[in-house]
Amino acid sequence: MLHRIATLFALLIGLVAAPLAAQEESPRWALVIHGGAGTLERERMTPERDAEIRAALNAALETGSAVLADGGTAMDAVEATIRVLEDNPNFNAGRGAVFTADGPNSLDASIMDGATRDAGAVAGVSATRHPISLARAVMEQSPHVMMAGYGADEFSHQRGLEQAEPGWFYTEERWEQLQRWLAQRQAGLTPDPDLKYGTVGAVALDMDGNLAAGTSTGGTTGKLFGRVGDSPIIGAGTYADNRACAVSATGAGEYYIREGVAHEICARMRFLGEGPQEAADFVQAETLALGGDGGVIVLGADGRWAYSFNTAGMYRGAVTSEDEASVAIYGDE
Repeated sequence: MLHRIATLFALLIGLVAAPLAAQEESPRWALVIHGGAGTLERERMTPERDAEIRAALNAALETGSAVLADGGTAMDAVEATIRVLEDNPNFNAGRGAVFTADGPNSLDASIMDGATRDAGAVAGVSATRHPISLARAVMEQSPHVMMAGYGADEFSHQRGLEQAEPGWFYTEERWEQLQRWLAQRQAGLTPDPDLKYGTVGAVALDMDGNLAAGTSTGGTTGKLFGRVGDSPIIGAGTYADNRACAVSATGAGEYYIREGVAHEICARMRFLGEGPQEAADFVQAETLALGGDGGVIVLGADGRWAYSFNTAGMYRGAVTSEDEASVAIYGDE
């Protein structure tokens, strides 16, 4: 009898210890980023550009991970990370954003807190240096979720956010892309700019177990006035929910909006118990069936994360409290 009691006690101890061991193996914090997806092939990338992109991704990871390692919030880490990417002209967000059909830059961004499911977004803004910070201001300093155009620019000015002249966003590469796009359209051809969605995004898990997600973009080269893609749409390009995951997307926005990609992934994880890779791959496949392409980054509440994309490559990177930073560009990495 005493032997049976001892055996039962040992089994009970094992059942209690197993979840604790699993928790100890999970990262205390994690950060995953993307800088856009598209025709990112080795033969089309110079060694210099390859090195620039990897350095930029690492710089963003270093900034965000410093926040998380110091006990900062997932929201702060996401905002800080994306601000670094918005300032880097290699990406289609902030400085280096693509040009619209009639010339100016038109910027979109969104951010979401997984703990409260509060969210903020802006669309069609043109004067704020860091649109991701404006999206957060909309969330925290207004009764709204989304503001657009002139009103969002005025709100930014009133709230004292750093402003930028149009020249700040300009890069010669993006201007030349627009000229090629206009020349093709004038020739009666279907404009075919470089298929490279340089949207940037970040998802983070902090030491308190809270998730956050954010996305920022300049949209697509030659987009019509007033066009809004998936990046500022909560549930399409950005979503965060502590009950499931955090997601940021980059791709053909019209399709990602129709599929509700970010929320769809979180819903599959929450209700079907799928892991981040399984849920992301399934939703990506459905989006591809509609005709869209692009990619997503997903970070689960338990610290598991995944990339999923149906393009040749995606600028991406990740770092956790347990693993060193890693970055990649091509599909075979």
